[in-house]
Amino acid sequence: KEEDFVIIDKKQIPDAAELRNEEKAKPEEARWSAPILSLARKASENLALSYGSALKSASLVGLVSKPGSSDSPAKTSTRCHTMEERANLMNMMKLSIKILIQSALSLGRTLDSDFPPLQQFFVVLEHCLKHGLKVKKTFIGQNKSFFGPLELVEKLCPEASDIATSVKNLPELKTAVGRGRAWLYLALMQKKLADYLKVLLDHKHLLSEFYEPDALMMEEEGAVIVGLLVGLNVIDANLCLKGEDLDSQVGVIDFSLYLKETQDSDGKQDGGITAVLDQKHYVEELNRHLSCTVADLQNKIDCLEKTNSKLQEELAAATDRIGSLQEEQQQLKQQNELIRERSEKSVEVTKEDTKVELDTYKQSRQGLDEMYSDVWKQLKEEKKIRLELEKELELQIGMKTEMEIAMKLLEKDTHEKQDTLVALRQQLEEVKAINLQMFHKSQNAECSLQQKTEAISSFEGKTNEMMSSMKQMEERLQQAEQARRAAEERCSKMKQELAGRLDSCRQQMAQLDSKCSTLEKELKSEKEQRQTLQKELHQEKDATALLKTELQQMEGLKKELRKLQDEKQELKKVREEQEQALQEMGLHLSQSKLKMEDIKEVNKALKGHTWLKDDEATHCKQCRKEFSISRRKHHCRNCGDIFCSTCSSNELALPSYPKPVRVCDNCHTLLLQQCSSNSS
Repeated sequence: KEEDFVIIDKKQIPDAAELRNEEKAKPEEARWSAPILSLARKASENLALSYGSALKSASLVGLVSKPGSSDSPAKTSTRCHTMEERANLMNMMKLSIKILIQSALSLGRTLDSDFPPLQQFFVVLEHCLKHGLKVKKTFIGQNKSFFGPLELVEKLCPEASDIATSVKNLPELKTAVGRGRAWLYLALMQKKLADYLKVLLDHKHLLSEFYEPDALMMEEEGAVIVGLLVGLNVIDANLCLKGEDLDSQVGVIDFSLYLKETQDSDGKQDGGITAVLDQKHYVEELNRHLSCTVADLQNKIDCLEKTNSKLQEELAAATDRIGSLQEEQQQLKQQNELIRERSEKSVEVTKEDTKVELDTYKQSRQGLDEMYSDVWKQLKEEKKIRLELEKELELQIGMKTEMEIAMKLLEKDTHEKQDTLVALRQQLEEVKAINLQMFHKSQNAECSLQQKTEAISSFEGKTNEMMSSMKQMEERLQQAEQARRAAEERCSKMKQELAGRLDSCRQQMAQLDSKCSTLEKELKSEKEQRQTLQKELHQEKDATALLKTELQQMEGLKKELRKLQDEKQELKKVREEQEQALQEMGLHLSQSKLKMEDIKEVNKALKGHTWLKDDEATHCKQCRKEFSISRRKHHCRNCGDIFCSTCSSNELALPSYPKPVRVCDNCHTLLLQQCSSNSS
């Protein structure tokens, strides 16, 4: 369970001479960032000193044993061992953060995932997060990963939900360690790694589920590391997670990056010219940035003036609205009081009336219930009689339908036989037409009569057979007509019997209808009485409903009053916030105006001169010597005046010229003074 640091071979560690040669081999264009590097180094040294003193005090407090404590020597040794581990991890974290910031500032670009100091920083941070983790037993085996506490950040800080979802959606990650590394990469790119870890440290009761009480994240060293991580917000990281195998990476610390000798006094031997050039380049860059910021500030000032005027108009409208709302509130209060008094009086009167009406209603209800029960019994008996009669009617109707179906079937048979007769008659007509044709042919062709006599005899036999079949069909038709007549006689007899039965049933139905009509009249009278009582009840209910609606309106008016009061308070808050914003904007405007005046003075000093023509100058402006063939004319690229070669022998790089150009002695001294004042 102990986490030891692995040292790479000593052959890979560079010597001090090699490091010096690498620093000298750097291009001169990268030396303009020397002031920024010096400031970053001083800040990191101050942080290291302050955190070192805090750690020493914490370690002293932890190492001093309390009087009367009964701890065994084994426990004290384990405590000392964990204290040493925490101190070593914190020192390594300080070194990795310091070297990462220095290397990033020296490069002056965004860092990739292949940058060695950045990789070593993540390895050291992983060791710090793994220190003192509890082992969780699962069905597969023991699990010990630092992704568990990092998942709590999503619940405590909703801003981290994007990181959690993006880590879960990565298909290449299969282990908890890989997900934890991807989470750290994304948090560093968002520049919120220190904020998220601070949220975790603020909820140590939740961290106790994952860490031992002596773990680094549970002690003061964790807060110190979070403070150190704030410095990483200066760095811009551009890390790609798709192509990397985060699950199978081995977390080994490379100490070769941290084993560097202290720099000697080589930088002091550099000449004053290089320092002046570095300052000059730095000042030119600052001037360019200032010119850009001046334009941005002017645009911001215009926007702020517009927004200020809009806010003043909105304030005036809001004050008018507040006054109108206050007047409406007073009117509503008065109306509320009047409605209350009226509703209380009406409620008292209606209560008394309803009591009297309820007593009368109860007395009348008892008599009506008795009458209703008697009538209901009579109705039940009559319904039974009516049901029996309806059943008999249904049986008779069923018999009638069966007779009608039989009649329809007989009619279908007769129609079919008539159709067959028509078809046979058509065939007979066709045969007659054929016989006529044959007769005509026999007259025209007497020669062929002898040969075809046999055919004619055969045709005559067929015709005889057809005539016999026709006779049989006619006999069948006669039989069908006789059966149809018998069925019609039967149907007439059945109709007469059904008509007699229907007349008797109709008489019985008429008697029952008369009885039902009398009962219905009695029921109608009772229903009318009941409806009158129900109308009275509905009127009473409507009156109570009106009172309830008035009460609800009162409650709604109260709610509206509360809403208006809340809106009034919100408008007051908005007004106070707008006044504070206006004050802050005024302060920013005053500061920006002061900066603008300073920048304008500098620009006037640098760009207030005009370019002289060659014909206008006959003497040198500084030494006042006359120009000739040997003493040539030279323009100063800063002020635009004409000088001789001795008075304009200096060269400086100006913002308008990328390379060093000729400058007179006066402009040279002025520019150097401005550069030194700006750098200080």
